[in-house]
Amino acid sequence: MFDYKEHPHNRYNLLTGDWILVSPHRTKRPWQGKVEPVPPDNRPAYDPKCYLCPGNVRADGDTNPAYTDSFVFTNDFAALLHDTPEGAFTAGGLLQAKSERGTCRVISFSPDHSLTLPEISMEGLVKVVEVWQREFAALSADPTINHIQIFENKGEIMGCSNPHPHGQIWAQSALPLEIVKETREQEQYFAEHGRSLLTDYLQLEQNEGERMVIGNEHFAVVVPFWAVWPYETMIISKRHVQNILQFSEAERTAFAAILKQLTTRYDNLFNISFPYSAGMHQAPVNDGEHPGWHWHMHFYPPLLRSATVKKFMVGYEMLASPQRDITAEWAAEKLRGLSDVHYKLAQKEAE
Repeated sequence: MFDYKEHPHNRYNLLTGDWILVSPHRTKRPWQGKVEPVPPDNRPAYDPKCYLCPGNVRADGDTNPAYTDSFVFTNDFAALLHDTPEGAFTAGGLLQAKSERGTCRVISFSPDHSLTLPEISMEGLVKVVEVWQREFAALSADPTINHIQIFENKGEIMGCSNPHPHGQIWAQSALPLEIVKETREQEQYFAEHGRSLLTDYLQLEQNEGERMVIGNEHFAVVVPFWAVWPYETMIISKRHVQNILQFSEAERTAFAAILKQLTTRYDNLFNISFPYSAGMHQAPVNDGEHPGWHWHMHFYPPLLRSATVKKFMVGYEMLASPQRDITAEWAAEKLRGLSDVHYKLAQKEAE
C-alpha cells in the first residue's frame, strides 16, 4: 500500500501551482558530502567596524544616528533605483528587457550588534513590527510601487554580508514571479469558494495536527505540506487580512510573540544561531482589489542534518523540479518538540 511518509511521491504547492518530488527513504543514506564550518557566535554589543551600529560611518559616507530602537535607511548599494529611466530593449523578437523602478531599504532591528530576532526583547520585537508597518504604509503611498517585499537573510551561509541584526525591504513597480503565481492561485480559489485559500488550508492543518508547530490566538506556524527546504515553515494569520497594515494592536503583539517563539526553536534545533531566508507575502499595492490574498510569512532554512550539513539546490532540482528527503511531517514533529527557552538562556540558567 502507498504511504506518502515512506514512498517517493509528488506533492502539490497550492499557493503556486508547482509540484515537488519527496523521497522519504533517502534520509537513510550516509552523508559524505560538503560539511559547513559553524560560524562563531560571540559578537560584541558594539562593533566599531560595523556599518549598521549606532554612530558608525557607512560605506557611502553617511553617519548612523545614535539610535536606540530600530533604524531604517535606503540601501547604499540598492538593487533597485527610483530614478531609473523608462525604456525597453528587444532583439529579433526573442530578446526582451524592460526598465524597472523601485527602492531598497535596510532595517537595523536593534542597536545591539550581538543580538538576533529570538534574543531581542518582546518590546523590541513589537517595535520592529511597527517599523515594518510604517515602511509598508510609506512605500505603498507611492503610486509607482506595486509590490513590497519585506525579508531577512540571516547568517553568512545565506549570503548575509553583515552580522548585525537587520532585514530589508525591496519595493518595485513589477510583480515578481512568486507573487504572480500566489496571486493567481489565491484569487481563483476565492472566486470559486468565497473564502481565502489559506483560511481553508490552515483549518485543514489544524484538524490534522501533524504539520502544526506552534500557534497563538492570532497566528499559527505550520510546516507546509509542500515544503522544499528541510525545516521550512510558514506563519499564517488566523484572520484573513491582505497586508501587515491591517493587523490590530493585539495581532501586532501576537505576531512579535510568534516570531520570537519560532526563531528561538530554530536556534534550539542545533544550538546555533540558525540561518534562514524569511519574508512576508502580501497583496500587491496600487493594483486594484485583491480580496483573495491572505497574509503569510515564509521561512526557508538551509540546514539539513546538523549545524554543518546544508541542503543545496543542484542537479535534478535545477534541471527538473524541487526535491526533498525529510518529510514535512517529520520536520514539524522535530520543531514542535523544541523548547521556547533559547538555548543560550538555558545554558546560563544551568551554570
